[in-house]
Amino acid sequence: MENQMDGSIDMRVDAILSYSWRVDSAIRSETASILGASPLHTFSSLVDSAIRSRTPSISISNWGASPLHTFASAVDNAAPRLFTLPEIQAATNNFSRNKKISDAGSFGVVYRAKLVDGREVAVKRGNARSNIKGPFKSELAFLSRLHHKHLVGLVGFCEGDYERLILVYEYMKNRSLYYHLHRKYSSVLNSWKKRIKIALDASRGIEYLHNNHVVPSIIHGRIKSANILLDATWTARVSDFELSFWCPESACDYRPMEAAAARSVGYIDPEYHDPNVLTPKSDVYGLGVVLLELLTGKRAIFKSGKDGDISLLSLVEVAVPAILAQDLVNILDPRVRLPNVNEALAVEIVAYTAIHCVSLEAQQRPTMAHVVLNLERALTITDCDSDNDPNDINRINSSEEGTTEVGPVTEILSNKNKVLGSKFIATFVKKIKRKQL
Repeated sequence: MENQMDGSIDMRVDAILSYSWRVDSAIRSETASILGASPLHTFSSLVDSAIRSRTPSISISNWGASPLHTFASAVDNAAPRLFTLPEIQAATNNFSRNKKISDAGSFGVVYRAKLVDGREVAVKRGNARSNIKGPFKSELAFLSRLHHKHLVGLVGFCEGDYERLILVYEYMKNRSLYYHLHRKYSSVLNSWKKRIKIALDASRGIEYLHNNHVVPSIIHGRIKSANILLDATWTARVSDFELSFWCPESACDYRPMEAAAARSVGYIDPEYHDPNVLTPKSDVYGLGVVLLELLTGKRAIFKSGKDGDISLLSLVEVAVPAILAQDLVNILDPRVRLPNVNEALAVEIVAYTAIHCVSLEAQQRPTMAHVVLNLERALTITDCDSDNDPNDINRINSSEEGTTEVGPVTEILSNKNKVLGSKFIATFVKKIKRKQL
Protein backbone atom coordinates (compact mmCIF):
# COMPACT_ATOMS: atom_id res chain seq x y z
CA MET A 1 0.00 0.00 0.00
CA GLU A 2 2.84 2.37 0.91
CA ASN A 3 4.51 1.74 -2.47
CA GLN A 4 1.25 2.45 -4.26
CA MET A 5 0.87 5.75 -2.39
CA ASP A 6 4.44 6.74 -3.16
CA GLY A 7 3.91 5.99 -6.83
CA SER A 8 0.68 7.97 -6.87
CA ILE A 9 2.33 10.97 -5.19
CA ASP A 10 5.30 10.84 -7.56
CA MET A 11 2.95 10.80 -10.54
CA ARG A 12 0.94 13.76 -9.25
CA VAL A 13 4.02 15.82 -8.44
CA ASP A 14 5.43 14.96 -11.86
CA ALA A 15 2.23 16.10 -13.56
CA ILE A 16 2.21 19.41 -11.66
CA LEU A 17 5.89 20.12 -12.20
CA SER A 18 5.65 19.29 -15.88
CA TYR A 19 4.35 22.76 -16.67
CA SER A 20 7.92 24.05 -16.93
CA TRP A 21 8.70 21.39 -19.53
CA ARG A 22 5.49 22.39 -21.32
CA VAL A 23 6.51 26.07 -21.35
CA ASP A 24 9.77 25.12 -23.04
CA SER A 25 7.99 22.72 -25.40
CA ALA A 26 5.38 25.28 -26.41
CA ILE A 27 8.01 27.93 -27.10
CA ARG A 28 10.12 25.54 -29.16
CA SER A 29 7.13 24.38 -31.18
CA GLU A 30 6.42 27.96 -32.24
CA THR A 31 9.96 29.34 -32.55
CA ALA A 32 12.53 26.59 -32.98
CA SER A 33 12.41 26.56 -36.76
CA ILE A 34 12.88 30.31 -37.11
CA LEU A 35 14.66 31.59 -34.02
CA GLY A 36 17.11 28.90 -33.03
CA ALA A 37 18.58 29.40 -29.56
CA SER A 38 16.52 32.49 -28.81
CA PRO A 39 16.20 34.42 -25.51
CA LEU A 40 12.82 32.73 -25.12
CA HIS A 41 14.50 29.35 -25.06
CA THR A 42 17.00 30.61 -22.51
CA PHE A 43 14.17 31.98 -20.39
CA SER A 44 12.20 28.75 -20.51
CA SER A 45 15.30 26.74 -19.62
CA LEU A 46 15.96 28.98 -16.63
CA VAL A 47 12.38 28.56 -15.46
CA ASP A 48 12.65 24.80 -15.80
CA SER A 49 15.99 24.67 -14.00
CA ALA A 50 14.88 26.90 -11.14
CA ILE A 51 11.73 24.93 -10.46
CA ARG A 52 13.34 21.53 -10.64
CA SER A 53 16.18 22.59 -8.36
CA ARG A 54 13.74 23.73 -5.69
CA THR A 55 11.04 21.06 -5.83
CA PRO A 56 12.43 17.47 -5.99
CA SER A 57 11.93 16.82 -2.27
CA ILE A 58 8.59 18.60 -1.95
CA SER A 59 5.63 16.31 -1.46
CA ILE A 60 2.18 16.97 -2.83
CA SER A 61 0.80 17.55 0.65
CA ASN A 62 3.02 20.53 1.50
CA TRP A 63 3.03 22.15 -1.92
CA GLY A 64 1.87 25.62 -1.03
CA ALA A 65 0.89 28.56 -3.16
CA SER A 66 4.53 29.41 -3.87
CA PRO A 67 5.54 32.10 -6.37
CA LEU A 68 6.75 29.38 -8.73
CA HIS A 69 3.48 27.52 -8.50
CA THR A 70 1.54 30.74 -9.06
CA PHE A 71 3.72 31.47 -12.06
CA ALA A 72 2.99 28.01 -13.39
CA SER A 73 -0.74 28.61 -13.22
CA ALA A 74 -0.41 31.97 -14.91
CA VAL A 75 1.78 30.68 -17.71
CA ASP A 76 0.05 27.39 -18.39
CA ASN A 77 -3.59 27.06 -17.39
CA ALA A 78 -3.71 23.76 -19.28
CA ALA A 79 -1.40 21.97 -16.81
CA PRO A 80 -2.89 18.53 -16.00
CA ARG A 81 -5.28 18.68 -13.08
CA LEU A 82 -5.91 15.95 -10.52
CA PHE A 83 -9.65 15.24 -10.47
CA THR A 84 -11.52 13.34 -7.79
CA LEU A 85 -13.61 10.33 -8.74
CA PRO A 86 -16.88 12.05 -7.66
CA GLU A 87 -16.05 14.96 -9.99
CA ILE A 88 -15.61 12.57 -12.91
CA GLN A 89 -18.77 10.65 -12.03
CA ALA A 90 -20.77 13.89 -11.93
CA ALA A 91 -19.32 15.04 -15.26
CA THR A 92 -20.21 11.76 -16.98
CA ASN A 93 -23.53 11.17 -15.18
CA ASN A 94 -21.88 8.22 -13.45
CA PHE A 95 -20.44 6.91 -16.72
CA SER A 96 -23.84 6.82 -18.36
CA ARG A 97 -24.27 4.87 -21.60
CA ASN A 98 -25.74 8.03 -23.12
CA LYS A 99 -22.40 9.76 -22.55
CA LYS A 100 -20.38 7.07 -24.27
CA ILE A 101 -18.51 8.28 -27.35
CA SER A 102 -16.59 5.18 -28.35
CA ASP A 103 -14.67 2.15 -27.19
CA ALA A 104 -10.93 2.55 -26.81
CA GLY A 105 -10.32 -1.04 -27.84
CA SER A 106 -8.96 -3.20 -25.06
CA PHE A 107 -7.95 -0.10 -23.12
CA GLY A 108 -11.39 1.09 -22.04
CA VAL A 109 -14.24 3.42 -22.96
CA VAL A 110 -14.38 7.12 -23.88
CA TYR A 111 -17.19 9.33 -22.53
CA ARG A 112 -18.30 12.85 -23.29
CA ALA A 113 -18.40 14.93 -20.14
CA LYS A 114 -19.01 18.45 -18.90
CA LEU A 115 -17.00 19.92 -16.05
CA VAL A 116 -18.38 22.24 -13.39
CA ASP A 117 -16.82 25.23 -15.14
CA GLY A 118 -18.78 24.39 -18.30
CA ARG A 119 -15.93 22.93 -20.33
CA GLU A 120 -16.68 19.90 -22.47
CA VAL A 121 -14.08 17.16 -22.17
CA ALA A 122 -13.54 13.55 -23.17
CA VAL A 123 -13.02 11.05 -20.35
CA LYS A 124 -11.22 7.76 -21.01
CA ARG A 125 -11.86 5.14 -18.35
CA GLY A 126 -9.82 1.97 -18.15
CA ASN A 127 -11.37 -1.43 -18.49
CA ALA A 128 -11.54 -3.09 -15.07
CA ARG A 129 -10.94 -6.52 -16.60
CA SER A 130 -7.83 -5.54 -18.53
CA ASN A 131 -4.36 -4.75 -17.33
CA ILE A 132 -4.26 -1.31 -18.88
CA LYS A 133 -2.80 0.85 -16.14
CA GLY A 134 0.62 0.70 -17.79
CA PRO A 135 -0.54 2.16 -21.12
CA PHE A 136 -2.62 4.79 -19.30
CA LYS A 137 0.37 5.83 -17.20
CA SER A 138 2.44 5.99 -20.36
CA GLU A 139 -0.06 8.30 -22.02
CA LEU A 140 -0.24 10.45 -18.88
CA ALA A 141 3.54 10.72 -18.84
CA PHE A 142 3.66 11.84 -22.47
CA LEU A 143 0.71 14.22 -22.60
CA SER A 144 1.59 15.97 -19.33
CA ARG A 145 4.81 17.02 -21.08
CA LEU A 146 3.54 17.81 -24.56
CA HIS A 147 1.88 20.98 -25.76
CA HIS A 148 1.17 21.53 -29.42
CA LYS A 149 -1.87 22.73 -31.35
CA HIS A 150 -1.88 19.56 -33.44
CA LEU A 151 -1.80 17.14 -30.50
CA VAL A 152 -4.86 16.38 -28.38
CA GLY A 153 -4.30 18.06 -25.02
CA LEU A 154 -4.57 16.46 -21.59
CA VAL A 155 -6.85 18.32 -19.18
CA GLY A 156 -6.25 16.08 -16.18
CA PHE A 157 -6.39 12.63 -14.64
CA CYS A 158 -8.00 10.72 -11.81
CA GLU A 159 -7.29 7.60 -9.79
CA GLY A 160 -10.53 5.69 -10.35
CA ASP A 161 -12.11 2.72 -8.61
CA TYR A 162 -10.42 -0.70 -8.70
CA GLU A 163 -7.11 1.18 -9.16
CA ARG A 164 -8.17 2.23 -12.64
CA LEU A 165 -6.59 5.35 -14.06
CA ILE A 166 -8.93 7.84 -15.76
CA LEU A 167 -7.64 10.39 -18.26
CA VAL A 168 -9.43 13.64 -19.15
CA TYR A 169 -8.76 15.19 -22.59
CA GLU A 170 -9.79 18.19 -24.60
CA TYR A 171 -13.07 17.38 -26.32
CA MET A 172 -12.78 16.93 -30.06
CA LYS A 173 -16.22 17.87 -31.35
CA ASN A 174 -15.85 16.45 -34.86
CA ARG A 175 -14.59 13.00 -33.86
CA SER A 176 -11.98 11.22 -35.98
CA LEU A 177 -10.87 11.44 -39.59
CA TYR A 178 -11.69 7.73 -39.93
CA TYR A 179 -15.28 8.41 -38.84
CA HIS A 180 -15.85 11.03 -41.50
CA LEU A 181 -14.09 9.18 -44.30
CA HIS A 182 -15.45 5.70 -43.69
CA ARG A 183 -18.54 5.80 -41.48
CA LYS A 184 -20.58 8.99 -41.65
CA TYR A 185 -19.24 11.03 -44.53
CA SER A 186 -19.11 14.79 -44.00
CA SER A 187 -19.53 17.37 -46.74
CA VAL A 188 -16.69 19.31 -45.12
CA LEU A 189 -14.35 16.79 -46.73
CA ASN A 190 -15.74 17.58 -50.19
CA SER A 191 -12.75 19.84 -50.77
CA TRP A 192 -9.24 18.81 -51.75
CA LYS A 193 -7.94 21.86 -49.94
CA LYS A 194 -9.62 20.78 -46.70
CA ARG A 195 -8.22 17.26 -47.01
CA ILE A 196 -4.71 18.54 -47.65
CA LYS A 197 -5.06 20.91 -44.66
CA ILE A 198 -6.04 17.99 -42.40
CA ALA A 199 -3.05 16.00 -43.66
CA LEU A 200 -0.74 18.95 -43.00
CA ASP A 201 -2.11 19.45 -39.48
CA ALA A 202 -1.50 15.83 -38.56
CA SER A 203 1.97 15.90 -40.14
CA ARG A 204 2.97 18.92 -38.09
CA GLY A 205 1.92 17.16 -34.91
CA ILE A 206 4.01 14.09 -35.76
CA GLU A 207 6.97 16.22 -36.88
CA TYR A 208 6.84 17.97 -33.49
CA LEU A 209 7.23 14.58 -31.78
CA HIS A 210 10.09 13.43 -34.00
CA ASN A 211 12.31 16.47 -34.12
CA ASN A 212 14.19 18.53 -31.56
CA HIS A 213 11.05 20.22 -30.27
CA VAL A 214 10.73 17.24 -27.90
CA VAL A 215 13.82 15.87 -26.12
CA PRO A 216 14.16 12.96 -26.32
CA SER A 217 12.01 12.56 -29.41
CA ILE A 218 8.92 10.36 -29.37
CA ILE A 219 7.76 7.54 -31.64
CA HIS A 220 3.97 7.55 -31.69
CA GLY A 221 3.60 3.99 -32.95
CA ARG A 222 -0.09 4.07 -33.90
CA ILE A 223 -0.53 6.63 -36.66
CA LYS A 224 -3.84 5.92 -38.41
CA SER A 225 -6.94 7.87 -39.43
CA ALA A 226 -8.80 6.74 -36.29
CA ASN A 227 -6.16 8.47 -34.16
CA ILE A 228 -6.39 11.78 -36.02
CA LEU A 229 -9.14 13.74 -34.31
CA LEU A 230 -10.87 16.91 -35.49
CA ASP A 231 -11.80 19.77 -33.18
CA ALA A 232 -14.67 22.25 -33.54
CA THR A 233 -12.80 24.17 -36.25
CA TRP A 234 -11.85 20.97 -38.13
CA THR A 235 -8.23 21.34 -37.09
CA ALA A 236 -6.59 17.91 -36.97
CA ARG A 237 -4.95 16.67 -33.76
CA VAL A 238 -2.94 13.51 -33.24
CA SER A 239 -4.19 11.38 -30.33
CA ASP A 240 -3.65 8.06 -28.52
CA PHE A 241 -0.20 7.86 -26.92
CA GLU A 242 -0.85 4.68 -24.94
CA LEU A 243 1.81 2.66 -26.78
CA SER A 244 4.17 5.50 -27.68
CA PHE A 245 7.72 5.55 -26.36
CA TRP A 246 10.72 7.79 -26.02
CA CYS A 247 13.33 7.44 -28.72
CA PRO A 248 16.71 6.77 -27.04
CA GLU A 249 19.39 9.12 -28.29
CA SER A 250 21.88 6.26 -28.59
CA ALA A 251 19.60 4.10 -30.72
CA CYS A 252 16.98 6.37 -32.20
CA ASP A 253 16.47 4.18 -35.25
CA TYR A 254 15.63 0.97 -33.43
CA ARG A 255 13.69 0.01 -30.37
CA PRO A 256 12.09 -3.36 -29.57
CA MET A 257 8.32 -3.06 -29.59
CA GLU A 258 6.16 -5.39 -27.61
CA ALA A 259 2.35 -5.52 -27.79
CA ALA A 260 2.49 -6.33 -31.48
CA ALA A 261 -1.15 -7.39 -31.39
CA ALA A 262 -2.08 -3.79 -30.68
CA ARG A 263 -0.75 -2.62 -34.04
CA SER A 264 -3.35 -1.68 -36.61
CA VAL A 265 -3.63 -3.86 -39.68
CA GLY A 266 -2.99 -1.86 -42.85
CA TYR A 267 -0.84 0.77 -41.14
CA ILE A 268 1.97 -1.47 -39.89
CA ASP A 269 5.50 -0.74 -41.07
CA PRO A 270 6.51 -3.74 -43.25
CA GLU A 271 9.92 -3.74 -41.55
CA TYR A 272 8.26 -4.25 -38.16
CA HIS A 273 7.43 -7.89 -38.87
CA ASP A 274 11.00 -9.10 -39.19
CA PRO A 275 13.04 -7.55 -36.36
CA ASN A 276 9.88 -6.51 -34.43
CA VAL A 277 11.00 -2.92 -34.00
CA LEU A 278 9.39 0.45 -34.63
CA THR A 279 11.28 3.56 -35.72
CA PRO A 280 10.35 7.17 -36.53
CA LYS A 281 9.98 5.98 -40.13
CA SER A 282 7.20 3.65 -38.90
CA ASP A 283 5.15 6.75 -38.10
CA VAL A 284 5.96 8.06 -41.58
CA TYR A 285 4.60 4.83 -43.08
CA GLY A 286 1.36 5.13 -41.09
CA LEU A 287 0.91 8.71 -42.25
CA GLY A 288 1.50 7.63 -45.85
CA VAL A 289 -1.45 5.23 -45.56
CA VAL A 290 -3.57 8.08 -44.14
CA LEU A 291 -2.64 10.24 -47.15
CA LEU A 292 -3.81 7.46 -49.46
CA GLU A 293 -7.06 7.27 -47.50
CA LEU A 294 -7.59 11.00 -48.01
CA LEU A 295 -6.91 10.69 -51.73
CA THR A 296 -9.02 7.60 -52.43
CA GLY A 297 -11.63 7.56 -49.67
CA LYS A 298 -10.89 3.87 -49.08
CA ARG A 299 -9.96 2.11 -45.85
CA ALA A 300 -6.41 0.88 -45.25
CA ILE A 301 -7.81 -2.63 -45.78
CA PHE A 302 -10.98 -2.66 -47.86
CA LYS A 303 -13.35 -5.17 -49.40
CA SER A 304 -13.55 -5.71 -53.14
CA GLY A 305 -15.91 -7.83 -55.23
CA LYS A 306 -19.57 -8.75 -55.05
CA ASP A 307 -21.73 -11.46 -53.53
CA GLY A 308 -19.65 -14.52 -52.65
CA ASP A 309 -16.51 -13.36 -54.43
CA ILE A 310 -15.33 -10.77 -51.88
CA SER A 311 -11.68 -10.30 -51.06
CA LEU A 312 -9.72 -8.00 -48.77
CA LEU A 313 -7.26 -5.66 -50.45
CA SER A 314 -4.49 -3.48 -49.12
CA LEU A 315 -4.88 0.18 -50.04
CA VAL A 316 -1.11 0.50 -50.42
CA GLU A 317 -0.94 -2.42 -52.85
CA VAL A 318 -3.77 -0.97 -54.95
CA ALA A 319 -3.01 2.77 -54.87
CA VAL A 320 0.78 2.82 -55.31
CA PRO A 321 0.81 0.96 -58.68
CA ALA A 322 -2.03 3.18 -59.94
CA ILE A 323 -0.13 6.35 -59.04
CA LEU A 324 3.09 5.09 -60.63
CA ALA A 325 1.12 4.16 -63.77
CA GLN A 326 -0.16 7.76 -64.00
CA ASP A 327 -3.69 6.53 -63.28
CA LEU A 328 -4.32 8.54 -60.11
CA VAL A 329 -7.41 10.19 -61.57
CA ASN A 330 -9.21 6.84 -61.63
CA ILE A 331 -8.65 6.09 -57.95
CA LEU A 332 -9.49 9.51 -56.50
CA ASP A 333 -12.41 9.61 -54.06
CA PRO A 334 -15.51 10.07 -56.27
CA ARG A 335 -17.28 11.94 -53.45
CA VAL A 336 -15.00 14.94 -54.11
CA ARG A 337 -15.28 16.85 -57.37
CA LEU A 338 -12.38 16.39 -59.76
CA PRO A 339 -9.54 18.83 -59.00
CA ASN A 340 -9.04 21.96 -61.05
CA VAL A 341 -5.67 22.73 -62.64
CA ASN A 342 -3.94 23.93 -59.47
CA GLU A 343 -5.61 21.32 -57.30
CA ALA A 344 -4.38 18.68 -59.75
CA LEU A 345 -0.78 19.67 -59.03
CA ALA A 346 -1.45 19.77 -55.29
CA VAL A 347 -3.07 16.33 -55.37
CA GLU A 348 -0.09 14.97 -57.32
CA ILE A 349 2.30 16.27 -54.69
CA VAL A 350 0.26 14.58 -51.96
CA ALA A 351 0.14 11.35 -53.98
CA TYR A 352 3.90 11.21 -54.54
CA THR A 353 4.54 12.15 -50.94
CA ALA A 354 2.30 9.25 -49.93
CA ILE A 355 4.01 6.61 -52.07
CA HIS A 356 7.41 7.62 -50.74
CA CYS A 357 6.07 7.41 -47.18
CA VAL A 358 4.91 3.81 -47.76
CA SER A 359 8.16 2.62 -49.32
CA LEU A 360 8.97 -0.92 -48.19
CA GLU A 361 12.40 0.12 -46.96
CA ALA A 362 12.47 2.67 -44.16
CA GLN A 363 15.60 4.33 -45.54
CA GLN A 364 13.68 5.25 -48.69
CA ARG A 365 11.00 7.11 -46.75
CA PRO A 366 11.20 10.87 -46.18
CA THR A 367 11.53 12.45 -42.76
CA MET A 368 8.49 14.12 -41.26
CA ALA A 369 10.14 17.49 -41.86
CA HIS A 370 10.17 16.76 -45.61
CA VAL A 371 6.58 15.54 -45.49
CA VAL A 372 5.47 18.77 -43.82
CA LEU A 373 7.40 20.81 -46.38
CA ASN A 374 5.68 19.13 -49.32
CA LEU A 375 2.20 19.30 -47.82
CA GLU A 376 2.74 23.00 -47.13
CA ARG A 377 3.57 23.42 -50.82
CA ALA A 378 0.51 21.47 -51.86
CA LEU A 379 -1.76 23.58 -49.64
CA THR A 380 -0.21 26.80 -50.94
CA ILE A 381 -0.86 25.72 -54.53
CA THR A 382 -4.58 25.26 -53.85
CA ASP A 383 -4.74 28.99 -53.05
CA CYS A 384 -3.07 30.02 -56.33
CA ASP A 385 -5.02 31.59 -59.16
CA SER A 386 -6.13 29.01 -61.69
CA ASP A 387 -4.54 31.14 -64.43
CA ASN A 388 -1.07 30.29 -63.14
CA ASP A 389 0.89 27.70 -65.07
CA PRO A 390 0.65 24.40 -63.15
CA ASN A 391 3.82 23.21 -64.88
CA ASP A 392 5.97 25.85 -63.23
CA ILE A 393 7.29 23.78 -60.36
CA ASN A 394 10.08 26.30 -59.83
CA ARG A 395 7.63 28.57 -58.08
CA ILE A 396 6.99 25.82 -55.53
CA ASN A 397 10.67 25.54 -54.70
CA SER A 398 11.53 29.25 -54.85
CA SER A 399 11.47 29.46 -51.05
CA GLU A 400 14.15 26.76 -50.84
CA GLU A 401 16.93 28.32 -52.89
CA GLY A 402 20.25 27.62 -51.26
CA THR A 403 18.98 24.60 -49.34
CA THR A 404 21.60 21.86 -49.21
CA GLU A 405 19.53 19.07 -47.64
CA VAL A 406 17.27 17.43 -50.17
CA GLY A 407 14.84 14.70 -49.15
CA PRO A 408 13.45 11.99 -51.45
CA VAL A 409 10.16 13.80 -52.01
CA THR A 410 11.71 17.23 -52.38
CA GLU A 411 14.10 15.82 -54.98
CA ILE A 412 11.21 14.64 -57.13
CA LEU A 413 9.48 18.00 -56.98
CA SER A 414 12.57 20.02 -57.78
CA ASN A 415 13.39 18.30 -61.07
CA LYS A 416 11.02 18.54 -64.04
CA ASN A 417 12.77 15.68 -65.79
CA LYS A 418 11.90 13.24 -63.04
CA VAL A 419 8.59 11.48 -62.34
CA LEU A 420 6.60 14.60 -61.53
CA GLY A 421 7.49 16.42 -64.75
CA SER A 422 5.61 18.92 -66.90
CA LYS A 423 4.52 16.19 -69.32
CA PHE A 424 3.17 14.15 -66.44
CA ILE A 425 1.18 17.08 -65.01
CA ALA A 426 -0.23 17.86 -68.44
CA THR A 427 -1.30 14.23 -68.86
CA PHE A 428 -3.02 14.24 -65.50
CA VAL A 429 -4.88 17.47 -66.28
CA LYS A 430 -6.02 16.06 -69.65
CA LYS A 431 -7.39 12.95 -67.93
CA ILE A 432 -9.30 15.11 -65.48
CA LYS A 433 -10.80 17.20 -68.30
CA ARG A 434 -11.88 14.03 -70.14
CA LYS A 435 -13.58 12.81 -66.99
CA GLN A 436 -15.40 16.11 -66.60
CA LEU A 437 -16.90 15.86 -70.11
